[in-house]
Amino acid sequence: MTLSAVQADFFLHHLEIQSHNPEKLARFYSRVMDMKILRVSGEKLICEGPNRIIIITLGDDKNLSYAGMACRNELNLSRFRDFVMEKELILLDFDSNYYKPGSFSVKDPDDNVICFGVLEENNISITKGKYGPLQHLTFASENVEAFQNFYEKKLGFEVTDRVVKKNGELATCFTTSNHQHHTIACFKSALKGMDHHSYEVGDWHYIKNWCDHFASNNIKLMWGPGRHGPGNNLFVFIEDLDGNWIEISAELETVHGRPVKNWPQEEKTLNLWGNAIMRS
Repeated sequence: MTLSAVQADFFLHHLEIQSHNPEKLARFYSRVMDMKILRVSGEKLICEGPNRIIIITLGDDKNLSYAGMACRNELNLSRFRDFVMEKELILLDFDSNYYKPGSFSVKDPDDNVICFGVLEENNISITKGKYGPLQHLTFASENVEAFQNFYEKKLGFEVTDRVVKKNGELATCFTTSNHQHHTIACFKSALKGMDHHSYEVGDWHYIKNWCDHFASNNIKLMWGPGRHGPGNNLFVFIEDLDGNWIEISAELETVHGRPVKNWPQEEKTLNLWGNAIMRS
């Protein structure tokens, strides 16, 4: 029996992002995102917090090397691999200190690398720090329709909400690989790559704590507080030193097979409370 991504119950575990100055960016995540730095080499550093890992490696700013997804056991991973192979995707072996043997990766239509594996027991996070698990990743793309087709039809993510322009063109697509509203999403944009990555703190009280923490480090909010329409989550956004957008989210909707909802592309869809950042 094969399993789709949502049936296998994948969650976002870690990201590897590139920077022209990995050490400087790692110090930012250590200070601002309350993460411990583990040095791999002069060109690669790992920032770890409670259930959040960002790997920073030398390269071009704002480039994502890969996103690391994890499921709970080898059987689910094997059945998901069978599902993907039936879709005739090219699977590449992927070696990682975080995964047990058997992990693999695929490329989406914009060449974003998504990796799938089962965590080694010693990689279950016990790091101390402020609460804020890494939860979702959002891309920018010129072709959101191709994004939806790939993640829904080829990987078996579940589409939860879509934002549609007046002319019927797809502006945004939200997909999930578990019970949370979205784990990977995509905005239509003239740019291509990572739009933002998000940490789900669960409760409004924790957003307040994070905002106080940002203020103590002289970090201004770039957007929010607000509430998204799709997902119904509370949010604030900041920007790291390289211009990567970081979201702190709370009260994200949980979904259990409900119908897909289409939203109009307007400011209120992106922020029920006020101003919005419109991508296209």
